[in-house]
Amino acid sequence: MLSININKKLHGSQGDMELDVNLEIKEGEFLAVSGKSGSGKTTLLRILAGLEESKGRIKFSNKIWQDETNFLVSQKRKIGFVFQEYALFENMSVRDNLLYVKRDKKLCTKLLEMTELSELKDKMPNTLSGGQKQRVSLCRAMMQKPKLLLMDEPLSALDTQIRKKLQQEILALHREFEMTTIMVSHEPSEIYRLASRVVILDQGKLINDGTPKDILLRQSGSQKFSFEGELLEIVKVDVIFIAVIAIGQQVVEVVVSLDEVRNLKTGQKITVSTKAFAPVITI
Repeated sequence: MLSININKKLHGSQGDMELDVNLEIKEGEFLAVSGKSGSGKTTLLRILAGLEESKGRIKFSNKIWQDETNFLVSQKRKIGFVFQEYALFENMSVRDNLLYVKRDKKLCTKLLEMTELSELKDKMPNTLSGGQKQRVSLCRAMMQKPKLLLMDEPLSALDTQIRKKLQQEILALHREFEMTTIMVSHEPSEIYRLASRVVILDQGKLINDGTPKDILLRQSGSQKFSFEGELLEIVKVDVIFIAVIAIGQQVVEVVVSLDEVRNLKTGQKITVSTKAFAPVITI
């Protein structure tokens, strides 16, 4: 269990504010943190990592990380942190970047195999693509076998196909190492695929907390529209089928027929439109 009860004065996008978070996260949860820019998301991760101080109390697995009299330094928290920037050692090979963290050759080999980097283990970072560099960054964060993994929009600079591939690898690592994972993300399809729970920060305050489906599908409308989206899932409810679709910054549900289901595949780019307020899906 990760128990967070902290507050810190910040200067946000709309002026001075107070980051005030009271949250409990179960062991093994995958929590997505979302919200507008400047709402305190990155600061929250940095406080959990011990990179910034705050008032209040943080407790993880019955160990106090900070309270009124104690502050555990970052190195002793044994967390993994993946940033937007790759922050790799440019003068070290892929393999050496991992082994620099911990001289565990067996774990290094396993991580490189899981992320399909084995053939690149002797390459230097400046020869890698953005997606490959982020894989290395992720593997390096895993070398300590952290029980808590923090990720600050790690895939935001990558294209859609690379993001989807890395999302699968992040989820595989989360399950393999039985971690608690906290990820900052603005991408609804990413949150829907990965997270078991979502919290929304606004001006330093938690304003929503629930499952991805509950939070992302909360907004709805009935006006006519025609938008492109990505099919995330098809769910059968009693005798009907419901398509879950990411459109821009929203996730919506659309009832589809059996004939439509036969022609749809998860991950497809589709068009969602209305005709007399009845949604129609086309590939």
